[in-house]
Amino acid sequence: TGLPPPLDVARVRAQFPILQQSVGGRPLVYLDSAATSQKPQAVIDAMSAYYERDNANVHRSIHALAARATEAYEQARAAVARFLGAGDPREIVFVRGATEAVNLVAASWARPRLRPGDEILLSVMEHHSNLVPWQLVAAETGARLRFLDIDEQGTLVLDGPGGLEGLLGPRTRLVALTQLSNGLGTLNPIREIALRAREVGARVLVDGSQSAARLPVDVRALGADFFVCSGHKMYGPMGIGALWARPELLEEMPPYQSGGEMIERVELEHSTWNRSPHKFEAGTPNVGGAVGLAAAVTFLESLGMGAVRAHDERLTAHALERLAGEVPGIVLYGPHGESPAPRLGSVAFTLADVHPHDLATILDAEGVAIRAGHHCNQPLMRRLGVSATARASFGVHNDEADLAALVSGLGSARRLFGV
Repeated sequence: TGLPPPLDVARVRAQFPILQQSVGGRPLVYLDSAATSQKPQAVIDAMSAYYERDNANVHRSIHALAARATEAYEQARAAVARFLGAGDPREIVFVRGATEAVNLVAASWARPRLRPGDEILLSVMEHHSNLVPWQLVAAETGARLRFLDIDEQGTLVLDGPGGLEGLLGPRTRLVALTQLSNGLGTLNPIREIALRAREVGARVLVDGSQSAARLPVDVRALGADFFVCSGHKMYGPMGIGALWARPELLEEMPPYQSGGEMIERVELEHSTWNRSPHKFEAGTPNVGGAVGLAAAVTFLESLGMGAVRAHDERLTAHALERLAGEVPGIVLYGPHGESPAPRLGSVAFTLADVHPHDLATILDAEGVAIRAGHHCNQPLMRRLGVSATARASFGVHNDEADLAALVSGLGSARRLFGV
């Protein structure tokens, strides 16, 4: 068929120690990977081994521990570069996560360049981390924010005067979009958008927070100029993430923070800067986190990202089908039904008059972990006409039994609330 073989979910799940527990007397069903992913044993072991054997500050000493720590840190950079399709490891800047990566680009690339009347194109489905930094940039530079809308199926409007066709223009300096919506599960056509943005001379930032762990990523093939991702959503640790940027842009950008490591020479009155990426990594880096992220990347590569995407798409499609067919009163958000738009990763919904927080509480009592709220998508919630949704999001360790537990828990909520 040309399709990758299905994941052996039982074998994969067995690699996650945290999932081998019960909640409320029932096996834990974790459906909150869009918020943060759980960690396989390989990641936990890699970080433990680093702190047990190799812990030292990097780049600053020649003793054995420092040499091993430096090697581990730079090997982690190379692993992330390979995973994202970067041309060179030096195109990868380690940061605390996607949020810091967006703020780095906002501070170091956008603020020095944008002028009054310049435009930044976003969408109504952006996570706050890819919205608020640009609000601050616009306020400080006089640039204008413009927004792509979504249609009733939750897909970006590209054609017509109100879509990408009408919003892209000679004043557009930056297009900053999520590749995969955390609120809707919509997979956006980033390559097509990037090609059209390039025609007007705009740069493109891609928020890969949700996509990096769910589908194969090739930053150069996407046509991106910047790509950001967070380790904790990629089966890696919290407090580590990556910014990929085209090398010529990194060289042009001034430092984001100052201190040790990011300098070349320091005088009392002035300093010169180190080369990228070290120019953007001031102070002692999160070496243990980088080691954990490298182990997470290796874990994902061992599964095959084509197989990971196929698994996620199948599970999302089955979830939509089961929820629509077996849970009366449910309202689904994002592409579903007859919509041809690609979707994966999560399913957002409301149920009759039951508040999403109540749904999450009832499901938790049955061992099912979901997310409820605005998901750092308040403008999107207003666009959908709701204050909050419930969201079930999937990982490589989820299967049909987890969907059955979700449907059963929603049945309990319907009976409890009489809907």
